[in-house]
Amino acid sequence: MNYQLIFSVLAGIGTLLLLILYCRVPAFIALLITCIVTSLIAGMSGEKIINSIQEGMGSTLGFVATVIGLGAMFGAILEKSGGAVSIATSIMKKFGEKNAPLSLAITGIIIAIPVFFEVAFILLVPIIYAIQKKTGKSLLLYAIPLLSGLAFGHAFIPPTPGPIAVAGILGADIGWVILVGFFIGIPTVLISGLIFGKYISGKIYSTTPAEMEITSSYEKLPDFKAVFAIVILPIVLIFISTMVKSALIPITNSQLADFIALLGHPFSALIVANIVAWYVLGIRRGFTSNELLDISTKSMSSVGTIILVIGAGGAFKQVLVNTGAGKMLAESLSGMGIPVIVFAFIAASIIRILQGSATVAMITAASLVLPFLTNNHFSPIQLAALVASIAAGSSVLSHVNDGGFWMIKQYLGLTEKETFRSWTMMTTYLALIGFVFSVLVFYLF
Repeated sequence: MNYQLIFSVLAGIGTLLLLILYCRVPAFIALLITCIVTSLIAGMSGEKIINSIQEGMGSTLGFVATVIGLGAMFGAILEKSGGAVSIATSIMKKFGEKNAPLSLAITGIIIAIPVFFEVAFILLVPIIYAIQKKTGKSLLLYAIPLLSGLAFGHAFIPPTPGPIAVAGILGADIGWVILVGFFIGIPTVLISGLIFGKYISGKIYSTTPAEMEITSSYEKLPDFKAVFAIVILPIVLIFISTMVKSALIPITNSQLADFIALLGHPFSALIVANIVAWYVLGIRRGFTSNELLDISTKSMSSVGTIILVIGAGGAFKQVLVNTGAGKMLAESLSGMGIPVIVFAFIAASIIRILQGSATVAMITAASLVLPFLTNNHFSPIQLAALVASIAAGSSVLSHVNDGGFWMIKQYLGLTEKETFRSWTMMTTYLALIGFVFSVLVFYLF
């Protein structure tokens, strides 16, 4: 065993955590420094270090940056047009007040697919305020199911940045990642959102904070059916393409199969979704072309940092590959009998708990898992389960080093202790249940 390579990996991760936790260095720079430290200890020359960083950044962002950029524009149009609120209010009406927690959980999963977690929560929090005032029950009865759905959709279902980045690094098919994600999501959100939400609302009574009154600024919301169709359009296109490529939908005409593959690629699917959203939610609702252009342009500023962090994570992945350190680590852990699906969850969990960022946890864990795939053949469904396991680990135990913790505390009017008992425990249940089902999928398929 080459202990120098093993030490280089451990030293690299230690450097990453030190820079982020104690030196408060931005994650992008911290990851690049981590690449250099790991490479130097592994014995790589300066020129090869730079080439590895360039190779890793380029190979990762060629796919990921495009999808995240298109997804951000799609989500911004959905947000500004009132589409997200339209979905929430319509689902609430269909399910009724009695089933409000269930409708909010479903809403959370759907809205988190195109809209970032923090933005989606702020958009939808007036709805749970209104329900709480009407029923007089604890705000947590409605907030926890919504948060569970949002957290799950954001971590497990593409085209959000985390699962897209992990799928890109591991080479997982996006269609299977989406399908496996939804399969895991049903029991996960049911338990962590609805069951736990009902339990904790009986222990902690919370009302709408007086200082957090928010009113909707939308004069007229877009039609629910139109918005819902637009949201699921790229998912349906990607899913059909995956089924065709897997021969689950047999097509003998090669030209038709090629066209479906093109249309169902995440690039094309999101381009089509953006064009439809631009017209249906934009032009037809009175937005000018300049206004839509401004919305799309501003959406890029919110993902710039995320894209750079993911790119740096890709560079770390390449360093592990080129130094051979990742392969050595994989062989060592395999020799210890640790299954890759378990290692994926543990790696993401440790990094998430220590430094708070789910995105950093996901891409670092994916980089560590990748060498396991070199000499092993995993099915497309197993690769999707690996993505889900990493997503689960990156969701666990949100606490004081996570900005989401403080946002939830403020908007729900909770104390730190109450936030730990509600939000932190919900994220932990979500992670553990999601992990259990990802293991089941991994070994069954």
